[in-house]
Amino acid sequence: MLVEEIMKTDVITLPPTATIAEALQLLQEHRIRHIPIVDEEHQVIGIVSDRDVRDASPSIFEKNADNMELHREIQHIMSSPVITVHPLDFVEEIAKIFYDEEFAALPVIQNNKLVGIITEKDMLYTLIHLTGTHVQSSHIEVKVPDQPGILPEVATIFGIRKVNIVSLLVYPYRNDPTYKILVFRVQTINPGPIIDDLRNAGYELMWPHNILEPKL
Repeated sequence: MLVEEIMKTDVITLPPTATIAEALQLLQEHRIRHIPIVDEEHQVIGIVSDRDVRDASPSIFEKNADNMELHREIQHIMSSPVITVHPLDFVEEIAKIFYDEEFAALPVIQNNKLVGIITEKDMLYTLIHLTGTHVQSSHIEVKVPDQPGILPEVATIFGIRKVNIVSLLVYPYRNDPTYKILVFRVQTINPGPIIDDLRNAGYELMWPHNILEPKL
């Protein structure tokens, strides 16, 4: 999935000469947390967050607070330079930037001009869709040898039952590189027959647990 598929293109911006008061008003009015700061050519030269603005604003608990602080230009508190991404970047690669840099928003740049913004909330929403948790489905985890051809082999069992696979994730099995875990979300409320087929085929299930309850 590409950044252009999930980014917001209707971006609220400010020039560097705008005041902190203007930024505060926009943050509250549009219920956003970040404002890119752009020059006359719509190139990103900085970014401010609601925290930046809050820290720069006089405290409501101070009786003699100096409201002149709100009239300072936003360029004095903006973060610069700004790490940006491209519309054709892959979402999973951008997720690593969010994690490594602990960012909450990234401006999206094309031809040196601002074309969108992507936030950590957008990333979480995308993760929900990529994992299929937004639709009614059943969760199955299968432990398999890490070898070529194993995925279509396991997927065949789902195909025989004519069950739609909503999403598929693959991740390592603990610290053992000889195995991996296939995580299926399937569009059925009764995964029992598929689970039985997987067990009968000799696969170990991590979820539902492979240990069968004793019959009474």
